[in-house]
Amino acid sequence: MSRVLSITAESFPIAGSFTISRGSKTEALVVTCAINEGDHVGRGECVPYGRYGETIDSVIAQIESAREAIEVGASKDELAKLLQAGAARNAVDCALWDLEAKATQVPIWTALGDIAPSPLTTAYTLSLGDADEMGAQAKAQAARPVLKVKVGSADDEARIRAVRAGAPDSRIILDANEGWSEDNLARHMSIAAECGVSLIEQPLPAGNDGMLADIARPVPVCADESLHTREDLTRLRSRYDAINIKLDKTGGLSEAILLKAEAQKLGFQIMVGCMVGTSLAMAPAVLLAQGAQFVDLDGPLLLARDRAPGLRYDGSLVYPPERALWG
Repeated sequence: MSRVLSITAESFPIAGSFTISRGSKTEALVVTCAINEGDHVGRGECVPYGRYGETIDSVIAQIESAREAIEVGASKDELAKLLQAGAARNAVDCALWDLEAKATQVPIWTALGDIAPSPLTTAYTLSLGDADEMGAQAKAQAARPVLKVKVGSADDEARIRAVRAGAPDSRIILDANEGWSEDNLARHMSIAAECGVSLIEQPLPAGNDGMLADIARPVPVCADESLHTREDLTRLRSRYDAINIKLDKTGGLSEAILLKAEAQKLGFQIMVGCMVGTSLAMAPAVLLAQGAQFVDLDGPLLLARDRAPGLRYDGSLVYPPERALWG
């Protein structure tokens, strides 16, 4: 049976703005892939990321380059040979998973394990601002169990202390987005340890993170921009304690499953994270994140408008996707 592929660019407004060390944005720009086959349709969403040279147009062009193969029945394994790891492959890979689940009437979680998925506690992200602003954000969200705090300047001490004071009982993840340097790394790590931070994410630029292998790490350090697929794991073993798996980096759920398993064998802690996208992008990641030490799937909580139907959130709990959404 032949397939029909459709590709759509969409925009979802962010509630306020979302700011990290590389800049701010007020909308989530996503690409949605739908694959129709007979009476069934599978969907996947990706978020093109400029840090990796991706744009809406470039991602759509990549998917178009594989249109013929997809429409004549390319499998998920074949897709990995057609498209490189990244956002474009993610949208198609997740659409193929969803299509298979819809056609077979078998939920995707059964392929990932024998235990039905459970609700997860997700981190909630605080945007980068000055210390007073971030302290106020932390105070407003202090009831949340886990806060992910955007930092990444030459001097983040006041920000870190303000967030800890504002949310004294929350677990804190600091995400520097490559914004620290060899000159200020040790000092920032010492302050983080003093403030009881649970994890530091990507403190140094990818490709310039070798120093992490040679210094004490009083707080566990997590690779994000330095980690895309299984090929990166061996290089990162001496530098990082954890990895952040994002489907837009791995190129979809298929590679992410293999990456998670191999990383666990090597002793890495697992974070499953996201770009700022809708519930359709989060849904496969919720299944992947079962059993992970850290979950950061708050994308829809940062939006002014999500898809309908979307994932169910109850405070910081995110529930597994219903069939009408994905999987």
